[in-house]
Amino acid sequence: MPSNLDAHIQKRGHITTFSILAVSSLITWFNDGGYPSGAIRDRTRFLLFTGLWTFVFTFVYIFGFLKASTSFLFSIASHAVWLFVTWVFWLAGAAAITASLDGGLSCGDWPFANCNQLNALEAFAWISWIIITIMLAFVLFAGARSARSGSGFGGPMVDV
Repeated sequence: MPSNLDAHIQKRGHITTFSILAVSSLITWFNDGGYPSGAIRDRTRFLLFTGLWTFVFTFVYIFGFLKASTSFLFSIASHAVWLFVTWVFWLAGAAAITASLDGGLSCGDWPFANCNQLNALEAFAWISWIIITIMLAFVLFAGARSARSGSGFGGPMVDV
């Protein structure tokens, strides 16, 4: 049975997190004038999703790597699947925002706000894709090494 302090913290935490969620959803809802086109808006939102996907699962895999590295859930195969899906997301997002911005914007001629931010979004999308590509290559190399040693792709990322 939780103590009064634990119950108090849970109630406050629940109220606080849901309040933050409500405020952030209102901000998103009322932010309708910041995009020069629907295409740029949609691609920006997809890259936001991709960034959050990467952020959350990165910490899941860090935790799993440290605490349960021999589990199949955090195996080489699991890393490869997650990295491939993430690689596809970043490639699609980076290519889509690049196409929407015609390869980049000349901010001197741009009549809308946030020109530099859109250029930075494009650059960081490609940088993230390159990093994911390197990580995927490393995991595939580790998988091939593990398969040759007889452990298969279901083996751990590192030998414990």
